[in-house]
Amino acid sequence: MEAYMKNQFRFYGIKTPERKKLLAQILKEYRLLTQAERVRTALLLFEEAERECQYAALALLEKGKKHASQSEIDIYKELLLTKSWWDTVDMIASNLCGDYFKKYPDMLEPITEQWRHSSNLWVRRSSLLHQLKFKEQTNEKLLFETIDVLKDEKEFFIEKAIGWALREYSKTNAQAVINYLDHTKCRPLSRREGLKWLKNKGLVHQ
Repeated sequence: MEAYMKNQFRFYGIKTPERKKLLAQILKEYRLLTQAERVRTALLLFEEAERECQYAALALLEKGKKHASQSEIDIYKELLLTKSWWDTVDMIASNLCGDYFKKYPDMLEPITEQWRHSSNLWVRRSSLLHQLKFKEQTNEKLLFETIDVLKDEKEFFIEKAIGWALREYSKTNAQAVINYLDHTKCRPLSRREGLKWLKNKGLVHQ
C-alpha cells in the first residue's frame, strides 16, 4: 500500500474490504453524531499518520453530507490542503464537494472560479472535478471555462483531471466534448483521456 502511494504515507495495511466492514460498524454505532462532531472528528483523523485514518474521515463526512452547512466548503478545502495526494483529493472533490454544490448550487461558480486560480495544485485539480458526477446537471460553460484556464499547465495531475472531466461529460453530451476538443488545443494526455470513451464507442476515430 505504501509503495502504491509512492511511500508518502504510512498504512496500517488494512485492505479496502476489511476497512469498509470495520467502518460500517463504527459509523452505525456513532450514527447520532452531530455534524459539528463529524467535522471535528474528521479533522482529528487527518492529523493521524496512517492513511486509513484519512479514508475513515472522508467516510464519516460522507455520512453527514446532507447536513453540511454552507460554510463547510472551507473545511473541504482545508482537507484538500492536508496530507494531499490524489486518493483523498479526488474523493473530496467529486464526492464531498460535488454533493455540496448540489445542495448549494449558487456556490458552484464562485468557488470553482476561485479555486481554479489557486496556487495549490490540488485545489486546482479539485476545481476540475467538482462536477464529475453531475451528468445532465453539469454546468457546461463553467466546465469548459475551467479547462480553458488550466489546459496549458504541464502538470500530470492537472492534465489527467482535464481528460477525466471531459471523458465523464462525454457520456452525457458527446457532441459538446467533440466540438470543444475540435476547437481547443489541449495537452496530448488531456485530449487522449478525454476522447477515450468516445473512441471506444466508435464516435470518434482520430
